[in-house]
Amino acid sequence: MEIFENGDTRKQLLARSRYLLYKTREKWTASQKQRAKILFSEYTDMEKAYNLADGLRKIYNQKIQKSVAMLKLAHWFKEVEESGFKAFSVLMKTIMHHYSDILNYFDQRSTNASAESFNAKIKNFRLQLRGVRDKSFFLFRLSKLFA
Repeated sequence: MEIFENGDTRKQLLARSRYLLYKTREKWTASQKQRAKILFSEYTDMEKAYNLADGLRKIYNQKIQKSVAMLKLAHWFKEVEESGFKAFSVLMKTIMHHYSDILNYFDQRSTNASAESFNAKIKNFRLQLRGVRDKSFFLFRLSKLFA
């Protein structure tokens, strides 16, 4: 059984690396940095995928203008094409399909997350009632609960 310099076996390395892949490099602890170094030396494709995901995250976390965001997204698209990852190509096509809507985020820095959350609450409420027979009464109850 192979044991790496941080004491992890291969299986432990993969299991324990999951959470560091969700964070930016700046938020990694010392042990996560060491684990990432080992992980990326063993799995170079994983480092490429992490860098692509982190690059997209950084575009959205920067307070930049729409025109700069367009340029940065174009560079990110080029990196995705060069990487050859199918999952990122699907993501790139989705972004391209909704390009103008996505770029509107950089105007006001607002999303439709609150509307999506409210729609989820309505769906959950409807699910608890096992459907809606009387639409006007349903809307009345909905307005009393969530207004």
